Amino acid sequence: MSNIYRVIIFLPFVMLGCAPNVIEENKVTQRIDSLDMNIFSKKGEKIYSIISPKSSYNKSELKFELKKPNINIFNGEEKKYIISSEESTLSDNNKLLRLKGNVKLKTLKNDEDILFADNFIWNIEDNNYLLEGNIRFENKNIIINSGKAKLSSDNIIEFFNPVKYIIKDENNKNRYEINSENAYYNLKTESLSFKSKDKRVRSIINF
Repeated sequence: MSNIYRVIIFLPFVMLGCAPNVIEENKVTQRIDSLDMNIFSKKGEKIYSIISPKSSYNKSELKFELKKPNINIFNGEEKKYIISSEESTLSDNNKLLRLKGNVKLKTLKNDEDILFADNFIWNIEDNNYLLEGNIRFENKNIIINSGKAKLSSDNIIEFFNPVKYIIKDENNKNRYEINSENAYYNLKTESLSFKSKDKRVRSIINF
């Protein structure tokens, strides 16, 4: 029989607020419909929230399996990023979040930046987001492609070699295309910098 409940669990690093509809499948796995979960720090600050229309919780592994999750990452009381994917797992006392399949990360700027990937990994103690596989970053100024990227807490995305980027013109059309080694895009200043491995070539493009 389905039942609705609200539970708050205090953990060493996070506090979990959750209001799902829970259906017992067996003694190990619980199936959860309409999961709506908030993760808080020990100080009571919201770190991120997750909504999933269909999920399950493995009691023996202490792991959530989420389908079609939508995740909001917070900076203080404000939303910083919105992330969606085909599926996700949440483990290690809710400190390790992995997303897989059609990952889409959006900023909440007026001219939003969008980052696509096959996989997304976040350990909340690290404050860095790792993205792997078919990376594509796009906004009104530029398109950047690579196989791996890291988004740090200082709003800088590092794209790992090889990197291909396309500069757009004022009509939002591709103007020219360049290949480079590691590249860095600053979301706050909207600037792109790149350098070669031998550090003899280094450039910055401001938009």
